[in-house]
Amino acid sequence: MSNYFYVSPEQLIKDRAEFAQKGIARGRSIVASLYDRGVVMVAENPSASLNKVSEIYDRIAFAGAGKYNEYDRLREAGVRWADSMGFTYAREDVDARALANYYAQHLGDLFTEGQKPLEVEVLVAQLGGDLRPTKLFRILYEGTIADEPRFSVIGGDAETIRERFAQAVPEVADLATTLRQAVAALAGPDRTIPISDLEVGVLEDRGARRTFARLEPDRIAELLGEG
Repeated sequence: MSNYFYVSPEQLIKDRAEFAQKGIARGRSIVASLYDRGVVMVAENPSASLNKVSEIYDRIAFAGAGKYNEYDRLREAGVRWADSMGFTYAREDVDARALANYYAQHLGDLFTEGQKPLEVEVLVAQLGGDLRPTKLFRILYEGTIADEPRFSVIGGDAETIRERFAQAVPEVADLATTLRQAVAALAGPDRTIPISDLEVGVLEDRGARRTFARLEPDRIAELLGEG
């Protein structure tokens, strides 16, 4: 006869949360911030091919921290969702808030009902325009959405990096200043991040439909004053 062990719902949720948090903490952090012309997303990422920051739609970008294969599946699902919404309705109807809700529902369902929670945090950024404002949404592993007013940090030692960045950039600044301080916050006082290990994406109006751009190392060095 088999023995069944009872685990209280409170303990089960606590264990799932600890499991997800440990996985996320092992990943490198990402800083996303508004600047005077758009949004910049800065990640420490030694890989040249496994991107942590990506485009989702015309004015929407995505960043993921934690387990790469899990947040990359979320990125792909977000691209399909946005394309479907834009095709069914209109491109202008695709917005970051709805995408964040889509991610939150998926993560929440897996956290409570799946075999294991996803070890990820994701960030959705939207460049504002005539119809909606610039926004940052942080979605946690259990489906909680945080509407971040000016900047957000996900993954790794997020709270420490958040404090460093908030003190260094108390208000919206230009791209060079914001990038320098984001890199300094990620690195901390005791080390330096090589430019080759930085992945930087921006959302900025350039007179075209698509607004996302990935900055090349030479451009990053120029903005950091190392060119």
